[in-house]
Amino acid sequence: MTPLDMLGRWLLWSGLILAGLGLLLLFGGKFLSLGRLPGDVVWQKGPVTFYFPIVTCIVLSLLLTLLLNIFFRR
Repeated sequence: MTPLDMLGRWLLWSGLILAGLGLLLLFGGKFLSLGRLPGDVVWQKGPVTFYFPIVTCIVLSLLLTLLLNIFFRR
C-alpha cells in the first residue's frame, strides 16, 4: 500500500467519523440529553452563568475510549 493510499483511507475515515459526530450533535441532543446530566455543574450569579459539564465529559470519554478500542484493536 502506497503512502497516498494510506492518506486517502485516513482522510475518508476521518471524514466519516466527523460526519457521524456532527449528526450525533445535531440530533443526539434531543434524544440523549447530553450536556444536562445529573452532576454537571451550573452556577448562576446575576448575569453570569458558569457551566461545567463534568459528568457529560466523563460519559463521552468512556464512550470514545470504548469505540476507539473496538476499531483500533490489533
